Amino acid sequence: MTFFGKALAIAGALAAAAPAWSAEPQTVLFIGNSFTFGANSAAIRYRADSVEDLNGDGIGGVPALFKAFTEQAGLDYRVSLETSPGKTLKWHWENRRDRIDRVWDHVVMQELSVLDYAHPGDPTVTIDYAGRLAAMMAARNPKVDVSMTATWTRPDQTYRPEGHWYGKPVTQMALDLRRGYDAADAASDAIDRVNPVGQAFNCAIQAGFADPNPYDGIAYDQLDLWSYDHYHASIAGYYLEALVVFAGITGKDPRTLGKGEKAAGDLGLSGEQAVRLQQAAAATVLGQDCAALGATAD
Repeated sequence: MTFFGKALAIAGALAAAAPAWSAEPQTVLFIGNSFTFGANSAAIRYRADSVEDLNGDGIGGVPALFKAFTEQAGLDYRVSLETSPGKTLKWHWENRRDRIDRVWDHVVMQELSVLDYAHPGDPTVTIDYAGRLAAMMAARNPKVDVSMTATWTRPDQTYRPEGHWYGKPVTQMALDLRRGYDAADAASDAIDRVNPVGQAFNCAIQAGFADPNPYDGIAYDQLDLWSYDHYHASIAGYYLEALVVFAGITGKDPRTLGKGEKAAGDLGLSGEQAVRLQQAAAATVLGQDCAALGATAD
């Protein structure tokens, strides 16, 4: 089953399981680090009052973007987050279990950007602690939907000589990370799927929507998916991340948000840019040819 088909099946099953009379929103918890909370961008404080930051840091980030999308889609989700910069899932397990060990309908987990500081690309520790966290969530709610967000290629790891992925195609790091997340998914019955965010970045590049190398300048009419450090995401990158997670949790096609999507306008993306990012997210989760998008953009 495709990612999107699996997401639709999960969303449909959850909807069918909910009592028809229930007015309670579904709950969503995001666990992660700066790649979830929107570091180096205006996303970090975006609509922070629309979500619950369990650490009290006043973060909006990707969770708030997700929340904005659900509101515009007419859906009711109560969104929480537990994030800390530069931290691993192991750290969240060892230091924040007391804040997150409760009943959730959906949990989204995001690991360190290279998976392991000492061994970049090695998923061994991720497999262990993602499994522990997922099992803890499932013990609270056997029907919980647990996903993992596979993040993007870092240009500083690709174009700089000291980078672990130096000399490889800009798309390679994201693919290697995805394999690591897939290994964690396969090792745990409690993890339901992987959100292919890094592959959505690759898709935007392949479609000609985004520039592949921020070190040599951004080409005309292309987006920079990364912030000034060529490491964290830009507004466009975090927006794309939130679109992919939105598709996974809700089963909705992100293209239905359309040119007038409000968060894009709030954060300085044009309607055309929002549509292109929505197309890249949809093509990724549907397994479509990203290169073909450039001919049909806008």
